[in-house]
Amino acid sequence: MLPFIRSDLVQLNAYKPHPSSDTAEPVATQLDRLDTNESPYDLPPELKQKLAWTYQQVIETNRYPDGGHEILKNAIAQYVNESAGLSPPLFTAVNISVGNGSDELIRSLLIATCLGGEGSILVANPTFSMYGITAQTLGIPVVVVARNEADFEIDLQAAQSAIEKTQNPPIRVVFVVHPNSPTANSLTATELTWLRGLSEQVLVVIDEAYFEFSQTSLVAELAQHPNWLILRTFSKAFRLASVRVGYCVGHRDAIAILEKVRLPYNLSSFSLAAASVALQNRSLLLESVPQTISERAKLIAALSRHSTLQITESAANFIFVRLKPNNSDSQDIGLNSLYHELSKQGTLVRQISKGLRITVGTIEENSRTINRVQAILTKPTN
Repeated sequence: MLPFIRSDLVQLNAYKPHPSSDTAEPVATQLDRLDTNESPYDLPPELKQKLAWTYQQVIETNRYPDGGHEILKNAIAQYVNESAGLSPPLFTAVNISVGNGSDELIRSLLIATCLGGEGSILVANPTFSMYGITAQTLGIPVVVVARNEADFEIDLQAAQSAIEKTQNPPIRVVFVVHPNSPTANSLTATELTWLRGLSEQVLVVIDEAYFEFSQTSLVAELAQHPNWLILRTFSKAFRLASVRVGYCVGHRDAIAILEKVRLPYNLSSFSLAAASVALQNRSLLLESVPQTISERAKLIAALSRHSTLQITESAANFIFVRLKPNNSDSQDIGLNSLYHELSKQGTLVRQISKGLRITVGTIEENSRTINRVQAILTKPTN
């Protein structure tokens, strides 16, 4: 350990976005990359050509990008209002902050709320790990509560108790994902009632990274809850994972603070252009969403036929698969074996929280996933 490094970072594990690439076992030449919840569809060629032209003819690489993001913020506000059916519009550019993916926004809001020993955060595991990892890198305590193992609803009694009893520092931020990753379940009515009842001393961060697939949002309630912030991303339905653009929607005072703590010029000119083009062509890009939802249903139906598998209802572009406990009707493959066998055959999935998170891919990829799981589960043991 280098003597000038903080001692608490020794035990911290770095986030690994592509754990499948770390395996030493042989895999097939053709890979179905269903482990990171990306869209399986690239941008259409005509949009790539438009962006290439923009890079050649418009972007000056010797100049800094638009540090205020005003054009993109206005476009995002229009999309948020439109997608929520808000008339008259509720949001303008002052309600939007843009970041290098949602990760930067998570970091900024933690800096704005908890840094310097002023607060801790609450998460309900399993959930997106970057909330806890980012907090730990900043020296911010993380309070963890569990979820119901049957339906992954948050243990609200434990969560409320934690908020009431945690001091020095108190819980300042509660993170929830709607729908949750990796388990794919949306917030329940009971969970929403609890969130609505939290004190305005607590910031509620609602991550809607998969909104376009769930079509369920809480943005219309932001006016009644100035202590709520909603995170979204262009990395999923908008097919822009490579350019890293996320955004936050909230009360103008909270957004103003986020703008104070974010790094200057945090998005490249190309990223700003890509997000703007995506919004201008959102009808085209979001045409793939109904097919993803249809394919999700096919995956769930096909895999649910196996008596050893338990599939959580999904409102996202992925499904969460577990092995049923103490099932003797078929071969006991084991989760780890299923994960590695799929990897060997070329289907990369995420093994996490005692389950497999499988991204919904193309029709062909999903068909291969179903066939490979079927073959693995029915393969005779020696």
